[in-house]
Amino acid sequence: MQTLPKERRYETLSYLPPLSDAQIAKQIQYILNQGYIPAIEFNETSEPTEYYWTLWKLPLFNARSTQEVLSEVQACRSQYPNFFIRVVGFDNIKQCQILSFIVHKPSRY
Repeated sequence: MQTLPKERRYETLSYLPPLSDAQIAKQIQYILNQGYIPAIEFNETSEPTEYYWTLWKLPLFNARSTQEVLSEVQACRSQYPNFFIRVVGFDNIKQCQILSFIVHKPSRY
């Protein structure tokens, strides 16, 4: 059995190739189906010591479709093309972040 090459990994799903918009939409649909609140965050780095990411606008409390969230991801990508961008899902009952995954990496990575 061969091990994976040593390289930097980023959050959930990081062992997979970059996700297509259709695959991102499926993950966002899961967030919505679970009743979690989607939000988009961005940061210049994805270092493990970097705990605070900047929130893109407010969390999408009223999002009912994946297209609403994807359009905000696209807007964030166009505004910050050289930043890491991730989608997070918040649980309003537990008052915490349940999941997050990278949807955009700068071209230098």
